[in-house]
Amino acid sequence: MAASQRLGVRSWWSQFSSSATRIKSAPPLFGNGTTHSKRLGGISSDGGLSRKLGLADLILLGIGASIGAGIFVVTGTVAHDAGPAVVVSFALAATACVPNALSYAELSSRFPALVGGAYMYSYSTFNELTAFLVFCHLMLDYHIGAASITRSLASYLVTSLQIFPIVKALPPWVGPGGLELFGGALSINVIAPLLLVGLTIILCQGVKESSVVNDVMTIAKVSIVLMVIAVGSFEVDTSNWTPFTPNGLTPVITGATVVFFAYVGFDAVANSAEECKNPQRDLPIGILVSLFVCAGLYVAVCFVVTGMVPYINLGGDAPLANAFMDKGLNFVSILISVGAVCGLTTTVLVGLYVQSRLYLGLGRDGLLPAFFAKIDAHHQTPVTAQVWVGSVAAILAGFFNVSHLSHILSVGCLASYSIVCACVVMLRINTENQWQDGEDQLPQKGLTRWNEAVL
Repeated sequence: MAASQRLGVRSWWSQFSSSATRIKSAPPLFGNGTTHSKRLGGISSDGGLSRKLGLADLILLGIGASIGAGIFVVTGTVAHDAGPAVVVSFALAATACVPNALSYAELSSRFPALVGGAYMYSYSTFNELTAFLVFCHLMLDYHIGAASITRSLASYLVTSLQIFPIVKALPPWVGPGGLELFGGALSINVIAPLLLVGLTIILCQGVKESSVVNDVMTIAKVSIVLMVIAVGSFEVDTSNWTPFTPNGLTPVITGATVVFFAYVGFDAVANSAEECKNPQRDLPIGILVSLFVCAGLYVAVCFVVTGMVPYINLGGDAPLANAFMDKGLNFVSILISVGAVCGLTTTVLVGLYVQSRLYLGLGRDGLLPAFFAKIDAHHQTPVTAQVWVGSVAAILAGFFNVSHLSHILSVGCLASYSIVCACVVMLRINTENQWQDGEDQLPQKGLTRWNEAVL
């Protein structure tokens, strides 16, 4: 009996070890851009996802994932401690993201055929167990993040609409904070789940339809940010930039670690690989351009807000809006509220989109039930996976105040960033001489040289 049990344990361990150390065979690169697109197009035509995203869509996808309401809040709150040197904090954070962006860009160019992002890269480079752990970290991040941000969006909407008497009379379970029960163990909120249902319906209509919504809202919020920068620049008093580092360098460095997660659009762009018209060319460009655009906007907003009012007056829940109200520019404060709503909406929309594609990838690989891999024939989108991630987020947002867990949201982001950089190093070691020669590989080789210089 004991011998048979030991044999069973050995057999289980052997199967587990064999599965855990298995490496995914990713589709190879093809000879040129045209042939590559045709070959990849076969995936879409055979019950797969639809390739409808162009370069502009990818750039706006990355910006939509990165710039939320934080650009109107975090910039001021960090400036309260770092002073005018908050611009250095954002610049340092962007610089720290460059190796990650280059790594994502290189890997997305090397493995442009399938969805999965960091999960797929780690599966193709290391093994199945590593990839599954990366997925678990990302899902912890994405599920809690979607619920938490949607709660913030619901709170923002209700608070903004309280200028109307009927909104002020809403019961607590509709209000900004939710209805607390059982000592805070439950926190009932109706608006947040309804918002998630609406966004899920949009995503189920197809990638182009949801991309149009993201494009419009991202362009709207970027336009508002540019207007804030333009109007605020006329109110700048350069004396407010002195002293530049009033509290020394420590708050500047600490601020850089806080705002690092303001640049989190890499994985969102990488996960759209199977829905790009020309992934090998457009994915790296989309990743890098979205990073640099976001960095430029953040730094410009920091310069303006610290020049408008003394840094010591910044802080609170709406530092940027308050700065404009102090200058008598109330209409800009209204625009900031609109921009914050657009920013939160696109962040949730892109987050739900990425989650469904990750579940799709694991369903295809057999690590999750096969129904997650099902593609709707009409809309050419993973409806089952999309409804699942929307339902999980809706339950969390509807019954729990998950903002208490927001401090662990960096785990998935750090895990994916670290593993992607490790994938680049490992691929260099294992496949140093396997790069294809030819004109079509020049962009990829260029990324490799840039990455070598940075890493």
